[in-house]
Amino acid sequence: MGAGALGGCRLPSTAKSGRDKNPFGLQPRHGDPPDMASTPLTGLTVLVLDDEALLRRHIAATLERLGADVSVADSVNAARRLANELNFDFVLLDVNLPDGLGTDLLREKAFGSHTGAIVMTAEGGIRGAIEAIQLGAIDYLTKPFDPDALALTLGRARRSRQSSRVEEHRRGEAPELGFFFGDQLSPLETQLQRILSADRRLETNLPPVLLLGETGTGKTTLARWLHQRGPRSEGPFIEANCSAIPDSLAESELFGHERGAFTDARSTRLGLFEAAIGGTLFLDEVNSLSTSVQGKILTAIEERRIRRVGGNHLIPVDVRVITAANRDLKLAVTEGKFREDLYHRLDLFRVMIPPLRERGGDILRLAEHLIQRVCRRQRLPARPVSILGERRLLHYGWPGNVRELSHEIERALVFEDGPALEFHSLLGATAAAPESSTTASGTAPLRSEDWFNPSFRFPESGFSLEDAILRLIRHALAQSDENVSAAARRLGVSRDYLRYRLAPQKSATDEKRGDPGSTE
Repeated sequence: MGAGALGGCRLPSTAKSGRDKNPFGLQPRHGDPPDMASTPLTGLTVLVLDDEALLRRHIAATLERLGADVSVADSVNAARRLANELNFDFVLLDVNLPDGLGTDLLREKAFGSHTGAIVMTAEGGIRGAIEAIQLGAIDYLTKPFDPDALALTLGRARRSRQSSRVEEHRRGEAPELGFFFGDQLSPLETQLQRILSADRRLETNLPPVLLLGETGTGKTTLARWLHQRGPRSEGPFIEANCSAIPDSLAESELFGHERGAFTDARSTRLGLFEAAIGGTLFLDEVNSLSTSVQGKILTAIEERRIRRVGGNHLIPVDVRVITAANRDLKLAVTEGKFREDLYHRLDLFRVMIPPLRERGGDILRLAEHLIQRVCRRQRLPARPVSILGERRLLHYGWPGNVRELSHEIERALVFEDGPALEFHSLLGATAAAPESSTTASGTAPLRSEDWFNPSFRFPESGFSLEDAILRLIRHALAQSDENVSAAARRLGVSRDYLRYRLAPQKSATDEKRGDPGSTE
């Protein structure tokens, strides 16, 4: 068939041969979908524009063996028609064609901004390649070139595009924070180490992790901690706050869209699943997504493939998914607000993060850790916490958990002038834990107005309950101007009980007063 008769068309997929080369040097891994390692361009759509029929067919066959979906054109007009009808991830274009220059298509922006152009130029045609680069082409190949060079160029371009999407998503992202465990969260740290051990054994196809905890407990920080210490630490970490994504845009944001998929889709765009390939995708507040989007997430996790909005091609995504929720997902399932099948898929590695109010004395050590970090960031001198400040930190209910503690520390460092931090903003605060929450033991949490100090730890040598009762009685008497009847009412006991408890103390005092050795 002559070049002029070919025009522009899409080629049917060719059979894969076990003798095909693997230009990327990838080895099949356990758990990979069939041929993923030997077809590294799976999911990509490529347009080949060249008027030499033999070279065009050879390039197309090579790309199809690598998994790409290929369309071909032998003229500028044919390529222009295909660009108007279809979306392409990449276009390989020759410079000199029978009806014009391939670079004319770049000059007139025939392809969307999402399409990467690679110029093929004959020896001595470097000037045309330079012009193409100036017009937006991402690379060029000099004819004749080895098929391996073609595969490597496309692979490099694909990774570059993924990196661009990652950087676009990271703009405005909060700085990375370390997770503070302390003594109270040592069982949690042990559980996470077991998850990391399992990850290192599996290496690929890592199961999802579900983080549960109140708002502000550090779920995002813990997700980063897992990523940085796992086998995918060199890959991207993509964070998505699902509650901040409008329902109408959630599917496009997560899975991407093709040009023309909806009114404002002027160009093809990668979704966060594609941007996270080779790394981790963290979906915070996953329970806020609609059940239809939840179903697509389930499919992506189980099949490791996604389909862009408005697209026809399945795109493989090798992604570790970590999800987080700030409410009971079992309850959400019973209420019909969360898919039961997705819940069971996510619940394999479940991690519960306790609220800050249950961490006792670790609150003070965490405060010291946060003070050092805030002082470094704001270039402020570090200051200790006073005894009064420690008492206020321990007695406050921290409904906003670690996030609220961090804000209070920054407020104190900026607005307090004393040598030690006293946290004046917590003076008289009665903030308490949410009424619906419970402690790890299943009991209602202690409120900040409770007289009991939850950070108290009984000494190993024993504790005097009698002394503690007498201290309570003396405190009630002091608040009642030593009126026994009033103190008894405050304590909810009878006058006789108080007299019984105070009798030994009164006798000891009388004996002491009559002792000639007394210095009183």
